[in-house]
Amino acid sequence: MAATQYSYKVRDTQGRFVEGKVEAASEAAVADRLRSMGYVPLEVRPANVGLQREISFGLRKRIRTKDLAIFSRQFATMIDAGLTMLRALTILAEQVDNTELRRVLHGVKQEVEAGQSLSAALAREPGVFPPLMVSMVRAGEAGGFLDTALRQIAENFEAEVKLRGKIKAALTYPVVVFCLAIAMCIGLLVFVVPVFEGMFEDLGGELPVPTKVLVLLSQAMRYLLPVLVVLGIGAGWLWRKYGRTERVRNVVDPLKLRLPVFGKLVQKLALARFARNFGTLLASGVPILQSLDIVSETTGSVVISRALEEVKRSVSQGESVAGPLAAHDVFPPMVVQMIASGEESGSIDQMLAKIAEFYDEEVEATTEALTALIEPLMIAVLGAIVGSMIIALYMPMFKIFDMIG
Repeated sequence: MAATQYSYKVRDTQGRFVEGKVEAASEAAVADRLRSMGYVPLEVRPANVGLQREISFGLRKRIRTKDLAIFSRQFATMIDAGLTMLRALTILAEQVDNTELRRVLHGVKQEVEAGQSLSAALAREPGVFPPLMVSMVRAGEAGGFLDTALRQIAENFEAEVKLRGKIKAALTYPVVVFCLAIAMCIGLLVFVVPVFEGMFEDLGGELPVPTKVLVLLSQAMRYLLPVLVVLGIGAGWLWRKYGRTERVRNVVDPLKLRLPVFGKLVQKLALARFARNFGTLLASGVPILQSLDIVSETTGSVVISRALEEVKRSVSQGESVAGPLAAHDVFPPMVVQMIASGEESGSIDQMLAKIAEFYDEEVEATTEALTALIEPLMIAVLGAIVGSMIIALYMPMFKIFDMIG
């Protein structure tokens, strides 16, 4: 059997980590050789796999909420089945599909091997593991129910992914129709109208007003199109860079809630996220003030974040959670009353779960209603625009036929 080069990571007799490469017939042979040298093998893999991973890391794949949900669910199942935390991390670091998450989990595993707690290791990757997940893991470690905490994290992320998926599925068709309508209009103006423009010049005579307008738009579009493309790319880059900054969100988030049709959908989505995250944190044993801090960062709305700052001040002074919420229009009376009822009965986490479930259903129903309303309107508008352009193109032809007749 031909020898293969393997890379390895081991711990020596003094507890230090050592890395290297060696040729052997199999991974087991590498592990046996390392043990005979007094090392504790931590990881052995073919060297070319590592090279492939390094190359793939040049373009890092984004870690999505769905990836974290799958990781949390698998981690909880392994812990519940009796596997040690380190063994579970080792398996997951090799098996997860997302290559970037695989790289991060290798780092988390090494931190845990070095004596760090799991929550501390996760906190070292704030761009990957959100504060909600870190706090729930920390609470699970302190209370001895890490598997339950991980399962709750998975359920929270799965609910978030499911809700986003329903919204995307409902809005995909209108967005595609809208993009096709724009592309069709631009195509007519840039490629079709110039052909007819040449025919009109050959025929001579005075063009009808609608045809003149269409020809002028076509001529302007030849120069405006490159400018619009550059402006669109620039606007997208600026939004990607500055769209999540506090200054921009302070202006944009309140405007989202005032939108005539979509404002209610944005509000319901933010309330569902607030209730689900807040309830999950409280159910996991995270202190209420810390929970409020975390939730204010995860609602996706600066309006709710401001309200939660007042709630935090109220709770720190020994007052209720529901009281300050009533002063903000973004929280409907039903939400305030249910939270107040939960505080009185000592089951606020259960009430928040019911609120989240209610608004998840409301978001789904609102999205479906909007889609049912938007689809026929977009088709009618598209037909009117394209139809008007075609009629404007053929009006000179009708005029010539009338003259001949």
